[in-house]
Formats: sequence, structure tokens, C-alpha cells
Amino acid sequence: MPPARKRPRTYDPAKTRAAVLAQFGHVREAMGTLTDEQLALPSRLGAWTVRDLAAHITMAVESVTRALARPEPPKAELNALDYASATAAHAGAIAEGSHGLAEATSDLVALYAGVEQRITDALAATPPGRLIDTRAGGMLLDDYLLTRAIELVVHTDDLNAAVPGLDVPYDRHALATCVRLLADTLAARAPGGSTEVRIPPYAVVQCVEGPRHTRGTPPNVVETDPLTWIRLATGRVEWAAALEEAEVSASGERADLSGLLPLMS
Repeated sequence: MPPARKRPRTYDPAKTRAAVLAQFGHVREAMGTLTDEQLALPSRLGAWTVRDLAAHITMAVESVTRALARPEPPKAELNALDYASATAAHAGAIAEGSHGLAEATSDLVALYAGVEQRITDALAATPPGRLIDTRAGGMLLDDYLLTRAIELVVHTDDLNAAVPGLDVPYDRHALATCVRLLADTLAARAPGGSTEVRIPPYAVVQCVEGPRHTRGTPPNVVETDPLTWIRLATGRVEWAAALEEAEVSASGERADLSGLLPLMS
């Protein structure tokens, strides 16, 4: 008898919208503290500087406003779990656009203020259930906003890594959404019940084909903290390095996730 299909996790649209705005607000406030020297620092994203990264974050959020200004598509072709794979082909264009905006923008603080006002106004005028046309295809607005939470949390971590002492805070709901959606993406790509992945306090998922446990401690367990999980899932940290630094624990013969990570980059 095949295993029962797992019910998709649900997210409260109002909380997701609030979390996206809150996390963008945290980054906007940090922009006002950065010097030209700090903006010129390298990031861990290849050739991107902090200024390039800062510009990219505004593009990720402004994409919501721009999508809402376009006609509504006839149907949703993607959900939030599809999005990471669907956008990989656009990485080059995204990088080029980010660098171009960074070069063209002299006042990042003003850019952030404008983007924040536009998305706040656009979301206030848009009820739940709206479909939007994204770069990768039609999506529910509220599914797309889940991906914006991922973008904001991941790039907040990139900013903190690039600028010593910056310490941009994380909105708790945005962080939880990012962790859960990436964990669910892993479970969708490697369905099964032999391995339990724990990211306390936000998520526990079962994945990987093999014998399924029904009670007690599962034979294969992976556990890590939220930021380490996000870094593993997005390729910021390699599996072997996280194990060596004791940032992740893995027990059992099916607990090696190195062949499944990263989920997005």
C-alpha cells in the first residue's frame, strides 16, 4: 500500500504579508547606517558587492508591485515549492539587473523608501486570492510572497556575513517561513519517510526513500539550527563543512543529505 500523500503546509496570508514588510523594513533601516566603504565590500555571492546585494533585495521586493500592475494570468502554474527550480534559469539576468541598478542608484536609502511605500500600498489594495504573472509563470500572490520571505531572510544573512557588526535582525515569522518552505522543498524533492530532518523550533520533515519508521526515535536523523539550515539549503555552506564544524548532526546510514543540497543557489 503506497504511503499517504502528505497534506501541504498552510500559511496565513496576513502573517506572510506582515513578515515580508517587517523584514524589508529591517533591511531598509540597516541601509541608512552603511558607509560607502561598507557598500563596496565583497559579499559571499561571487562578484557581488554589498551595494549589488542591496540593490538586488529591492528588486526582489519590487517584483511584487510590478506583478500586481500587470494583468492577472488565467491560472497558477507554479506553487511556492516549485519556485526555486523554476527561477534557476534566470540567474544571469537577475545578476545583471542587480548590478545595473546598483550602478545607477546613488541614494540607496531613497530607493528603499520608495520600494517600501509602493509594496505597502499595493498589498493594502489587493485581497487574498489574487493571481500574478511572475518571471517563472503564474502564481498566487500569497505563494509568491512566501518566496519573497525566503529572499529577504537569505539575503539578510548575506548582508550580515559581508558587513561585520551589521546584525540586521530577523522577523521571527519571516525566518520561520523561510525554514519551513525550504524544509518542505527538500521533502518534496526527496519523498519518503526514512529520514527525519529537524530544524527547531520551526520545522520537522520526513524525507528520503527507505524503511519508514512509525514510532520512537527514527533511525536516521538530521538536526541543525535555522540559519545553518538556510545556508545549507541555499549553498552558502557545504554539508561536509557543517558536519566538521558541528553545525549539523546526522545519524544513520540515510542521514547524508549532501547529494540533495543545495536546494537553491
